[in-house]
Amino acid sequence: MLFYILLKRFHLQRNYRMVAQAQKQSIYTRQFMMLCLSTMLFFTSFNLIIPELPDFLTKMGGADYKGYIISLFTLTAGLSRPFSGKLADTIGRLPVMIFGALVCFVSSLLYPFATTIFAFFLLRFFHGMSTGFKPTATTAYIADIVPAQRRGEAMGLIGLFNSMGMAIGPFLGSKIAASLGLDILFYISSAMGLLSVLVLAGMKETLPKKQSFSPKLLAIKPNEIIDPKVLPAAVVMLFTTFSFGAILTLIPDFSIHIGLAPADKGIFFSVYTLSSFGIRFLAGKISDKIKRTHLLKVSTTLIALAMIYLSTVTSYSELLIAGALFGISVGINSPTAFAWTIDLSNEKHRGRGMATLYIALETGIGIGAYSSGSIFDNNAANFKYAFWVGAFLSFIAFLFLIVHDFIANRKEKNVHVH
Repeated sequence: MLFYILLKRFHLQRNYRMVAQAQKQSIYTRQFMMLCLSTMLFFTSFNLIIPELPDFLTKMGGADYKGYIISLFTLTAGLSRPFSGKLADTIGRLPVMIFGALVCFVSSLLYPFATTIFAFFLLRFFHGMSTGFKPTATTAYIADIVPAQRRGEAMGLIGLFNSMGMAIGPFLGSKIAASLGLDILFYISSAMGLLSVLVLAGMKETLPKKQSFSPKLLAIKPNEIIDPKVLPAAVVMLFTTFSFGAILTLIPDFSIHIGLAPADKGIFFSVYTLSSFGIRFLAGKISDKIKRTHLLKVSTTLIALAMIYLSTVTSYSELLIAGALFGISVGINSPTAFAWTIDLSNEKHRGRGMATLYIALETGIGIGAYSSGSIFDNNAANFKYAFWVGAFLSFIAFLFLIVHDFIANRKEKNVHVH
């Protein structure tokens, strides 16, 4: 009897080790790492040009429309999310990823030919479809191939490569534009978009029962736009990404205002992204071990504090500190929110669930970009007001999480009582 118990315990321990080892290996597969590389190239592609677009538009005579540079881009991304979510759940994850990356490739290739304000914004509208499609399918693909116990870690790792693209892009973009000119910058951006497609070659589709594409699939029903199950995560994302929209729009001008050289306009984005590198991976792993909402309370508080500090910045060194603080806060917030969304979503409609989160993300960025541009109104005295609004909305997200957890805990107690 004792021998039987010991033997059974040995087998249980061995099986546990085998499962743990399998789970550990399942994240770092060739598919996952190639997806990470494609993500980095994709985000490098469209972030290369962001610091230079305000000047590009100003030279056309569109200085008063800077707020539309990001907001129009994110508007299209948001509008395309229901389509990308549905298509990712029907025709497959890979076709949706490839389409999004190809849009990025074509758009950047056409910027040198956009010589009027109307043509420029028409192209920005089209370019936004790239982020409306590729990231939606990418996150759904990741959810398919990683174990539930390590979703946060996987989201942290893909976010790390995302951040690498966002760090490399603005930093190199300003340098390339200063030394080689804007046209070369746009062509390099286009090449990065093409590379992100080529990396996907040979990858396996993860959707079990995929359909052939049909125009009928583009008919979106009201219940296919939003996944109600993931709304709590979407609300947090909506309120916290306002700050990012404000930063994307205002930091190039704000950097010049405090005395930075034009070639250094992208330094904030680089510091912000670099500071989020390690914290994304760590935050993802922590969110797998503790309640996701607890970590989101920390991140929303830090975003609010970072925006308040940014409103006081007057020097190069202070700008770097602000970039680091913002990077750390977003590095905690992003992978945790994405992992929480996967937890909440229906397995059969992961594309829709991720699309819902991205709709919130794009809406927050778009409103933040447009509102901050309007608040700024080309008056340096107004920078701080735009940053304060971002801080306030992040604090609202913090309060929402407290209320959400309070209600969830009461429901859980009532279930145990009955």
